Amino acid sequence: MSKVRWGVLSTAKIGTVKVIPGMQKSAYCDMVGIASRSLENAQAAADKLGMPKAYGSYEALLEDPEIDAVYIPLPNHMHVPWAVKAIQAGKHVLCEKPIGLNVDEARRLQELADSHPELKVMEAFMYRHHPQWLKAREIVREGGIGTPVTIQSFFSYYNNNPSDIRNNAEWGGGGIMDIGCYPISVSRFILEGEPEKVMASVTRDPEFKTDVVASCMIDFGGLLATFTCGTKLAPYQSVHIHGTEGRVELQIPFNAPPDRPCILWHQKGEEITEIEIPTADQYTCQGDLMSLAILNDTEVPTPISDAVANMEVIEAIFRSERSGRWEAVSHVLVD
Repeated sequence: MSKVRWGVLSTAKIGTVKVIPGMQKSAYCDMVGIASRSLENAQAAADKLGMPKAYGSYEALLEDPEIDAVYIPLPNHMHVPWAVKAIQAGKHVLCEKPIGLNVDEARRLQELADSHPELKVMEAFMYRHHPQWLKAREIVREGGIGTPVTIQSFFSYYNNNPSDIRNNAEWGGGGIMDIGCYPISVSRFILEGEPEKVMASVTRDPEFKTDVVASCMIDFGGLLATFTCGTKLAPYQSVHIHGTEGRVELQIPFNAPPDRPCILWHQKGEEITEIEIPTADQYTCQGDLMSLAILNDTEVPTPISDAVANMEVIEAIFRSERSGRWEAVSHVLVD
C-alpha cells in the first residue's frame, strides 16, 4: 500500500474547506469518502471535493473495508465517542482538537489506543507540523534566545451566532476549548515540558454560558506562558517567545496561509533577522506525517498522551476560573 485510504466523519467546514483539500495534496493520502447523517449532504460534499464515496451515516463509513483511516472533525462532545468506534472498527484515527470534553474522556481514549498498538491515533494540532514552528523550536533549542523566560500569545475571533456549535456550552464550546488550546499546546511544544500550575480569569456570555474572553498564566516552574483568547473580540493572533538574550515572533502562528510564505522574526541582542519560511500547507504536512506513520508502522509525531496532557491544563484552567486562585495541573501539588 503506497497511500492510506482516508474517510471523513462529517461535512464540517474545517474539514471541507481546509483539511481535506490539504490532505488531497499529500503524496500519501487517498481521500476516498465522506460521511454525513444525510446522504444528500455527504454526496454534495463528495462531489464538490472530488471524493469517490459518500455515506449516509458515520457507521456506514466505518464498516467500509476500503477505508484505512478516519479524520474526525465532529463537534467536541462527539470526538471521543466516535474515535472509540473508529478504533473498534479497526481504523486509524486523526481527531480534531481538543481531543475530548475532559481528562477522563481523553484518558479513556488513550487506554483504548494503547490496547490497539497496530492502530495510529493522533490529535489534529496541525500548526505543530508547519515548518515555521519547527524553525521556531529549533531556534529556542539551539540557544537562539538565550534561556527561555516567557511566551505571550493571543488568539481571537468574533462569533455571536447562537446556532454555532462553538457557542454551545454543553457541546464543549467556548474560546478556551476552541482556540485557547493552541497557546497551551504552543507553550508545551516550545518549552518541551509540562506546567505545574495555572491561574485564569474568565468572562462568560450570559446567554451562551461559554467563555468569551479568558486570560491565563501557565507556570512551568519559573518559566511563565501567558495567553488571552476570545470569541467576541476582533480577529487576531500572535505568539512572542522571549528569552534572556533574544526573542522569536511569528507573523501568523496558527492559521498559516497555504499559498504563500510565512514570516518569523528572530532577535538576538540588537540584531533582528527576518526569516522567510517557504510556502507549506500545514494540513498537507499533518496528513503526510500521519499517513507515513501508518504506512511505515512508526510512531505518530504527536502521541495521544500529549492530547491528555493538554486537556489536563485546560481542566486546571477551568478549576482556577471557579476557585479564583492558582490550581495545580494534574497531580502536581501547589503550596
